[in-house]
Amino acid sequence: MTEYAPVSFEIELRRTGTIRTVPADRSALDVVREEVPDAEFNCLQGECGACVATVLGGVPDHRDTVLSERARDAGKRIILCVSRSLTPSIVIDL
Repeated sequence: MTEYAPVSFEIELRRTGTIRTVPADRSALDVVREEVPDAEFNCLQGECGACVATVLGGVPDHRDTVLSERARDAGKRIILCVSRSLTPSIVIDL
């Protein structure tokens, strides 16, 4: 897993249409939980997969250890506690 300096990106929660900015110094999970307080999480280290979300648009920057290479290549899942976006915005099914 290569480390890159985090940058901010937009995250859209498709079910509500809410669009929020994920600052460089916060996780997507932090921002999502402001809108969806019952969003599941556990380890906060990208190792358990509890905070997985389905990606509907955008390209995830996978920084977890739980998704397989096949799942990463498909680009349809993101682990919200550690992963970011390679595109300026990402849309998730929440």
